[in-house]
Amino acid sequence: MPTCRFGPEFLLVSGVSAMATPDSLALFTALGLSEPKARETLKNAALSKQLREAATQAQQTLGSTIDKATGTLLYGLASRLRDTRRLSFLVSYIASKKIHTEPQLSAALEYVRSHPLDPIDTMDFEQECGVGVTVTPEQIEEAVEATINRHRSQLLMERYHFNLGLLMGEARAVLKWADGKMIKHEVDMQVLHLLGPKVEADLQKKPKVAKARLEETDQKPAKDVENGDPAGLTLSLMEQLRGEALKFHKPGENYKTPGYVTTPHTMDLLKQHLEITGGQVRTRFPPEPNGILHIGHAKAINFNFGYAKANSGICFLRFDDTNPEKEEAKFFTAIYDMVTWLGYTPHKVTYASDYFDQLYAWAVELIHRGQAYVCHQRGEELKGHNSLPSPWRDRPVEESLLLFEAMRKGKFAEGEATLRMKLVMEDGKMDPVAYRVKYTAHHRTGDKWCIYPTYDYTHCLCDSIEHITHSLCTKEFQSRRSSYFWLCNALDVYCPVQWEYGRLNLHYAVVSKRKILQLVAAGAVRDWDDPRLFTLTALRRRGFPPEAINSFCARVGVTVAQTTMEPHLLEACVRDMLNDTAPRAMAVLEPLQVVITNFPAAKHLDIQVPNFPADETKGFHQVPFASIVFIEKMDFKEEPEPGYKRLAWGQPVGLRHTGYVIELQHVVKGPTGCVESLEVTCTRADAGEKPKAFIHWVSQPLKCEIRLYERLFQHKNPEDPAEVPGGFLCDLNPESLRVVEAALVDCSVALAKPFDKLQFERVGYFSVDPDSCQGQLVFNRTVTLKEDPGKL
Repeated sequence: MPTCRFGPEFLLVSGVSAMATPDSLALFTALGLSEPKARETLKNAALSKQLREAATQAQQTLGSTIDKATGTLLYGLASRLRDTRRLSFLVSYIASKKIHTEPQLSAALEYVRSHPLDPIDTMDFEQECGVGVTVTPEQIEEAVEATINRHRSQLLMERYHFNLGLLMGEARAVLKWADGKMIKHEVDMQVLHLLGPKVEADLQKKPKVAKARLEETDQKPAKDVENGDPAGLTLSLMEQLRGEALKFHKPGENYKTPGYVTTPHTMDLLKQHLEITGGQVRTRFPPEPNGILHIGHAKAINFNFGYAKANSGICFLRFDDTNPEKEEAKFFTAIYDMVTWLGYTPHKVTYASDYFDQLYAWAVELIHRGQAYVCHQRGEELKGHNSLPSPWRDRPVEESLLLFEAMRKGKFAEGEATLRMKLVMEDGKMDPVAYRVKYTAHHRTGDKWCIYPTYDYTHCLCDSIEHITHSLCTKEFQSRRSSYFWLCNALDVYCPVQWEYGRLNLHYAVVSKRKILQLVAAGAVRDWDDPRLFTLTALRRRGFPPEAINSFCARVGVTVAQTTMEPHLLEACVRDMLNDTAPRAMAVLEPLQVVITNFPAAKHLDIQVPNFPADETKGFHQVPFASIVFIEKMDFKEEPEPGYKRLAWGQPVGLRHTGYVIELQHVVKGPTGCVESLEVTCTRADAGEKPKAFIHWVSQPLKCEIRLYERLFQHKNPEDPAEVPGGFLCDLNPESLRVVEAALVDCSVALAKPFDKLQFERVGYFSVDPDSCQGQLVFNRTVTLKEDPGKL
């Protein structure tokens, strides 16, 4: 059976390799490499071995020393060739000068990568690589002249500030096999002839022109969701996820991916795959249903569903339900809800358990092929890397078949037997487990099975069954890539390509399922959806719009490296979205009663308040304005400090939206000397001098509860022992939640429903909590306003 071949990236060694002899150094410098470059090459065992073989063969073919041009091509070949079987074939073409330019070498490497099976059609190869094609100096001169004539006017205007690379690129497009250095020389000569020598103005730097940039925040959210199209998916994310931007393989061209392992069956399997999929991109989002999704999963959802959408493909939601001990029905429901909440519609919802029968049959086949065996080592013996081979690794196939059947029939206790695959992974882990015994009823299959497959066994085979084209996963799964390719090839089934990307994390947060359960058990949070957490259900409850989360993922970008972001960057996306979508209302968190002694009407006035003051075309709502209003306590001071602009003795303020200004006449205090209410008079705002500030207020209000949230943890990295020696439970912020039980809100929000979002003017953005009922509204603060109302 095929074995996994590793590229040079897996074979780097520290220091100089065993091949770093004086002869090797001399050989490499004779090829034209500088001594530092030659020494650096010798540190890479695979590259130096391949380059030595290429140079030795070329010397034997030439019967003389290797010129620098040939040496450069040989180094390019050795450093870029993945399939070592083709080394001798390609070296023969370079040594015989049939391949003598960089474009020809690039074409040759692409050809052998896209034709992995023997034999190579030499006539087709030579035609595709320009073998025998001669490009004369006259042809180069004519091509360059034609290119310059097309850009003559602009060239004369910009002179040497013109991008000469454009001229070379167009000439090379016409003369595909021409030598690049010759084209550059001809461009330089003809430009000099046209423009003459450089003058002082040509030596000055060209002024930079600001490019128009479309910010993610300028993108309007999509109103409708069609074919999995997410509401609020920004153009920039779609641009990032298009195939040409990511340079992923095209469907059916898996073999062009570096490190992909081919077998004699690969091309036939890919042909069958294309017949089934029609060349359509297929991805999947495969969560384990043992917890709630968090902000990191939002990136994974956007990446998997977004990549499929950006490339006119489909995405499956597949539950990896292979661990029945930890799976609960509520997690399945919550995961599906969060995927759809983010605006995505799965092509199909599937389960790993859908394929248990097929997975078992393949496990039996794997044993038949001598690639798996039943092992009796205990769990603690299997942990760690570079462990010794199992004493049962070479047991007879027939014996493993009987024991595996006994495992299936429940004749072993948990931990007494496992089925292991015969391979060594990149991280040194030997013979990963494929099946283990678990006497736990499954939520879908009941008691049918007492053995369950592992992630290492299930993941790639489910991808194969569903004909996934791009298996996108986070970077920590890179060490499983070898087992992914190995298992599909060991069974001669279609093998998808695994691509890795960096995880998304946030400071001041924990997202581990185990640690969130500890927070719940300790009473630090009340459940998975506590708004202080960064689970998606918590963010929804806090009022974060899904469009804002998608926008945040777009701003983070498709990165390979792990990304840890500040929470305020996510909050900025939320604020940008809510600024355009959350209608305004007024609420007072710490009410102070104000009596208007000269109120201008016998009963209340109806005030028309714009839903969005910056855009009154979005409508109005009505609030009552009566002789008794309530303002924030902080909006009044008997003895104000310098710069204070709100209500004080001799300092009137305006009441927002009313057209009236109030002026203090009397302060009513209680027995303890605390201010209980104010008496004021009012005048029309246009009747006198404009006040220094306008404050919000409520009249005939509704009582409500408001929950104000701050960071749950005090340190950036609560899980880092160096930063928090006592552990994350010792880092809780005692001020992370403040409940205001007697807040007042204007009556325009009386019909607000759970998850409705509002901006309370001068206070912040809020969302209606699901705990609300008809008799009591409860609001969660989503994010604060950009400005601090205390400084108005």
